[in-house]
Amino acid sequence: MSYSETLAYLYSRLPMFSKIGNSAIKKDLTNTLKLCEFLGNPQDQFKSIHIAGTNGKGSTSNMLAAILQTSGYKTGLYTSPHLLDFRERIRINGEMIPEEKVVEFVKQNKVFIEDLKPSFFEVTVAMAFLHFAEQNVDIAVIETGLGGRLDSTNVICPILSIITNISLDHTYILGNTLEAIAYEKAGIIKKDTPVVISEKAEATRPVFLDKAASTQSKIIFASDQWKIETLNKAEESLLLRASRISSGETSATNTLDNPDSPLEIQLDLPGIYQTKNIKGVLSSIDELRLQGYIISDHDLLYALNRVKELTGLRARWQTLSHKPLIICDTGHNEAGWEEVLLNIKQTPFKNLHMVVGIMRDKNSDKLLSIFPSEATYYFCNADFERALPAKELQEQASIKNLSGKSYTDVLSALDAAIKNAQSEDLIFIGGSTFIVAEALKRFV
Repeated sequence: MSYSETLAYLYSRLPMFSKIGNSAIKKDLTNTLKLCEFLGNPQDQFKSIHIAGTNGKGSTSNMLAAILQTSGYKTGLYTSPHLLDFRERIRINGEMIPEEKVVEFVKQNKVFIEDLKPSFFEVTVAMAFLHFAEQNVDIAVIETGLGGRLDSTNVICPILSIITNISLDHTYILGNTLEAIAYEKAGIIKKDTPVVISEKAEATRPVFLDKAASTQSKIIFASDQWKIETLNKAEESLLLRASRISSGETSATNTLDNPDSPLEIQLDLPGIYQTKNIKGVLSSIDELRLQGYIISDHDLLYALNRVKELTGLRARWQTLSHKPLIICDTGHNEAGWEEVLLNIKQTPFKNLHMVVGIMRDKNSDKLLSIFPSEATYYFCNADFERALPAKELQEQASIKNLSGKSYTDVLSALDAAIKNAQSEDLIFIGGSTFIVAEALKRFV
């Protein structure tokens, strides 16, 4: 098969959560373990960092990968979903897995895959692990897909676990309370392996403490270690000052000239929600230094100023065009949208145009309740079964006094917004990763 035929095979033959939802999920690790065993257990042939969370895990993964590769480590990065190219999921030092490697993997393992009948995600996880092992990466940053305890990535034995934000999402799978969701995310905490919790919350703190105690794992609440001040917010960057609240047990006290002096960070990810993620990143770097990784402040600051360039990260409060200003973001649940709205409030514009769509399994009532009423809406849906049809979304929105029209596809909605907008207006694209992915096609 050619590369395009190989992708068509993967998309058509293997159940995909992004397209059909819950029915695509295999709620145990059996298939992944069988796949990995068949491949020679590649996940055991490299060191890894495991990252879970409701929001922020993608940004955290990319920031850490950028820092590690800048520090001289051959760094694998596994994330999901992709936006424009399947190969975005599997990178080494920012370079996507070659097309021929994807074709070769499917060709060599097709018979086993046909017999096992795994999900799309299970296959891509195994593909990533094999690629990282074959390329002898020094370390790989592995982002969970959904949850943690039963996520396909949870067959690794990492040197560090990280849990970012916990909020309500995928409640029909993970549970309908913060404590239940935290329990699932805490499933990535492994015996005698340190875990960094980016944000401390009273509802979830006991869950993480109990799990860490049961696995005899050192636990670090990054928000107890770092104070982050926003010195300046520009269109393409954030200028931050990071100050230690307490040094704690870090190698920084032994290896850095001024371990307690504040860091001024020019971060090329301008979403103000990154002020939360950066705490977890900085505490994670301290833990990696403790384990012997040589990461200078110079390399850390250089990498954080070039995350998008180094790893290819996109669609985190990303400016796509000017006059009118067009910005996209992949925030897709209530907590994510609250962060999006904070960014919108800090952005100057005359009129607001919203190109939005959501998935059927999201709480549309809650999301629509916080959408800005002063905007003009262009409702649309991604082209697959799990997407909430644009017409239904429009009808639900009208009940919330949100005005706008529905469109048959994302690009039609975007074209209408561009046609209607004046040069000083803001067009925001979001509501779903897949809405953003289809809109990005207009800008590549």
